[in-house]
Amino acid sequence: MKKPKISITILKEKTEYSAYAKVKTTFIGTQARNYNELKKNILDAVTLSFEEEGFMYQWDELKLVFDLPSFFAFYKVINAKALSERIGMNQSLLAQYINGHKTPSKDQTKRILTGVRQIGKELSEIRFLL
Repeated sequence: MKKPKISITILKEKTEYSAYAKVKTTFIGTQARNYNELKKNILDAVTLSFEEEGFMYQWDELKLVFDLPSFFAFYKVINAKALSERIGMNQSLLAQYINGHKTPSKDQTKRILTGVRQIGKELSEIRFLL
């Protein structure tokens, strides 16, 4: 058996976080109180699920899939106001998406994701004087 690629869906619940994936007939699920604990639990659950096949997974082998409220809960370092200005979106509308009060259309989701990825690309290219 070839080592499966795994996409983990992450959700922010009322008091904690949950993560799940389905790989063929294998369901993988876990939960935690915070993001760091969730990351550890995800890796433990994935490794345990494929232990018999002899597959070990590293964090960078997993693809994470978020809804907007979960993404912004995990990555609090991203300033929603600054992002809304950058992508030309009304700040209160973005806040409603982030808080789960409204669901963005596919196009709006792509617009937000493009802005986040652009920021990530810019940050990854930064160099500091040493």
